[in-house]
Amino acid sequence: MVPQPQLPKSSPQPLVPALPTANVAVRHGNNTMKPSLQPGLATVKRIAIDPDRTISFMGEDARVYATPRLITDIEITCRDLIVAHADPGEDSVGMEVAVQHLAPTLAGSTVEISVKVTAIDGRKVTFEVSAKDELDAVSAGTHTRFVVDVARTKERLKAKAAKLAALRN
Repeated sequence: MVPQPQLPKSSPQPLVPALPTANVAVRHGNNTMKPSLQPGLATVKRIAIDPDRTISFMGEDARVYATPRLITDIEITCRDLIVAHADPGEDSVGMEVAVQHLAPTLAGSTVEISVKVTAIDGRKVTFEVSAKDELDAVSAGTHTRFVVDVARTKERLKAKAAKLAALRN
């Protein structure tokens, strides 16, 4: 909360505290996040299902949207929403995916992926996710991402790679 300026003793105290301005970061848990990233924020992405997004193991006449590609598309949609509200040098990584793949989507169809921020806990952002094609609900579930400082993450990864290399030698 933004501190209230001290008013002269003769002035009545305001009944409603001042709200943070758009330039002020809001604290969520123990970490600061931009105030534009809030529960309720949502986006929709439309994706053409080309052969690269389909399974091939049942033959050409049974090409449907592959579950791993569906999950990738959901993750990218959520990431894009976070990045649009992140500070320079921040990005996000997936922590958890819990989705059901409810119906097949034929190659050549268009899928509409909808994601909505449902919770922010520190740097953890949880989404409600769904997908539908022209005929059916295709998927429903949740996805959780963690906002990271890219430079710090790269340093931690370098340290882990060094430990792994030492273990293998």
